[in-house]
Amino acid sequence: MRLSLRAVPALLLAVSLAVGLCAGPAAAKSRIKDIVEFEGVRGNHLVGYSLVVGLAGTGDALRNAPFTQQSLQSALERLGVNTRAATPNTKDVAAVMVTAELPPFSAPGSKIDVTVSAIGDAKSLLGGTLVMAPLSGPDGQVYAVAQGTVQTGSVSASGASGSTVSKGVPTAGRIAGGASVELDTTFQLVSMSVLRLTLRNPDFTTAQRIAEVINARFPGCAQMQNPTIVAIRPPAGENMVSFVSQVENLSVEPDSPAKVVIDEVAGVIVMGENVRVSTVAIQQGNLTITVRESSQVSQPTAFSKGGTTAIVPQSDISVDEEKGKKFITLKNGASLSSMVSGLNALGVTPRDMISILQSIKTAGALQAEIQVQ
Repeated sequence: MRLSLRAVPALLLAVSLAVGLCAGPAAAKSRIKDIVEFEGVRGNHLVGYSLVVGLAGTGDALRNAPFTQQSLQSALERLGVNTRAATPNTKDVAAVMVTAELPPFSAPGSKIDVTVSAIGDAKSLLGGTLVMAPLSGPDGQVYAVAQGTVQTGSVSASGASGSTVSKGVPTAGRIAGGASVELDTTFQLVSMSVLRLTLRNPDFTTAQRIAEVINARFPGCAQMQNPTIVAIRPPAGENMVSFVSQVENLSVEPDSPAKVVIDEVAGVIVMGENVRVSTVAIQQGNLTITVRESSQVSQPTAFSKGGTTAIVPQSDISVDEEKGKKFITLKNGASLSSMVSGLNALGVTPRDMISILQSIKTAGALQAEIQVQ
């Protein structure tokens, strides 16, 4: 019998009372357009319902999907075909939901991609044709109309014994340029007097820097309202569209808080460049205890009376403590690269490193926020 015990990483921490931070390396500059969203400049979700026809027996079973049967009958009646006398019995039709995103400033007549997804018991939409599907927004208005051949990029096959082979998801597909825009969103950027920029990663310092960069180029045209929003006004004699085209290409150095993100499930650690560590000493090691059980036969001595043969258990216990690992000392204000180099010198695994970082934080030596996912 072998019993192995791997101890939780042992950490011996010596933490100084003085806490000091040193300035981190300068971050690369980014364009304003890459770190903010412009108010009103966004896509709009559209949804619709229709039928996919022309399937090779892989559509809905009409007995199990009454909504497909009703939709088929209604569609045929609008085309002048009376199907009430005889109920259709086909597996070449499937009921689907059609979704799309209307890009900002889309004009009537432009094309957008659509996604088609089965909602019944269809086996595959491969090779089917989507019947004209009006796509509506949250306000109930029809903004686009979709129609075309569905491309799934998937493979599905089944045998008579019931065995099946599938690659991908054959019950969902796309139609590239399958919808025509019929109505725009009437968003008029050119007539706006004030436009708000929304930071994707809210931060006081970054918002202030954006306002300063814009005001340096266009004095008095930007104001930071909070760590998320910077309001801009075009200078006199210039409209908002041309002003935004100049503002979005200005460069700014974004700032971010010191944060360590830990994914314990996948064993992933991500640390920002502003993470700092106060003076700390770290030691990590593993202890393995091995117990080996064996059986030994005990025979009575020669000419003994009343002696019997017996099986005697024998145990062999050994303790193996990993050698050669010394204290790693990180000086006060150590940077991210210093901390990573020190931890790598210990030869720790990512999961051991998670325990080390959490212990450093508990000891008050990690000057950063730890976010565990």
